[in-house]
Formats: sequence, structure tokens, C-alpha cells
Amino acid sequence: MDVQQLQAQRQFFVRQRIRLMVNQYEVRAVAADGSEGELLAFAQQKRLAFKEQVTLYTDDTKQTPVLGFKARQALDLGATYDVVDAAGNAVGLFRKKFAASLLRSTWIVEQPGVGEALGQERNVVVAILRRFVDSLSWLPYHFDFVIGDQPAFSVIKKWGLRDKYVVEVHNDQLDRRLVIAMAVGLDALQSR
Repeated sequence: MDVQQLQAQRQFFVRQRIRLMVNQYEVRAVAADGSEGELLAFAQQKRLAFKEQVTLYTDDTKQTPVLGFKARQALDLGATYDVVDAAGNAVGLFRKKFAASLLRSTWIVEQPGVGEALGQERNVVVAILRRFVDSLSWLPYHFDFVIGDQPAFSVIKKWGLRDKYVVEVHNDQLDRRLVIAMAVGLDALQSR
């Protein structure tokens, strides 16, 4: 994952692979025709980890890690997830606002030097339905993240047999690695 090339991307696709016992995701660029383009990263959620952890690699051989996020605490309803690059350097963090998320999922994404982005589900009705009717967890949803009153990025879950997300970045200062980590985290951690 070339960081400079990645920073030029304004849109990504994140698609969950169907696997037993483990969450895996492909992060792809958007091709010129709007279809899924080159593989940018492959993510896998660590199995049976004491603390939630997801590592992103250059591809599905899982030979070269490029990014990861891990919960600071083992059992915390509003856990903070630190996002680090392959060398362990901090990229940023994200956390769920537990009380605000009781009816409508709400997340905070922080990047040093850029500030705090607040993200919420756009459709309150879908948010409430997903909470109280367990069989509707497959419903598409749309998260909008803002810094102040300015759009930062959005994550849109599409209809389909597998979870597929379109990620659109509106703020040029945001580190795309942090945005990708949050997008993967929305699927991997949303029901926790």
C-alpha cells in the first residue's frame, strides 16, 4: 500500500469475504469506469483475541502487514481502537460513543493535526430497526462523518449477499489509512 498513491484516492470499495469463524475484507480502489479496481489492502480480524484486533495486509497471502487497529481495553462498551502503521507508528484512533449509540450508532475518529470527526448513521428509522429487529441487521446503512460542520467522509453499506461498502473521502487532510480502518471497523465491530 503506497501511502502517497493511497492519499490520492477519493473513493474505495470495502467488501467482506464470506468465511467461517473469521472476518476478512478486501479494500479496493475505484476503477475509471466505477467498478472495483486494484486491491489496496486485505484485512483479517484476529480470531479469539482477548482484545479486538484487525490487521490489514498488502494482499491475501498475509505476508506484509501495512496497517492495523486494536482495542485498548478488553471489555469496554465504548472501547477506543488505536490505528497504527506497519512500524507501529500512530495514525489515529476511533471509538464508539456508547450512550449516543443506543439508538443511532455514533463513532468518533481522531487524527493528530486534523481533529475529531463525528460519524452517525444517517437514517434514524433504519438505525432503530436494526437495533430492535435482530433479523434486519443486513439492512444497508449510511454513515456520515463530519469535522465541525464540514463533510469528512462517508461509508455506505450496499445491498447484497456479502457486505459491501462504498467509502467516499471529502476531506483531503484525512489519512486514508485511518478512513479505511474505520470503514472495516464499522463492519467488524458494529454489533458490539
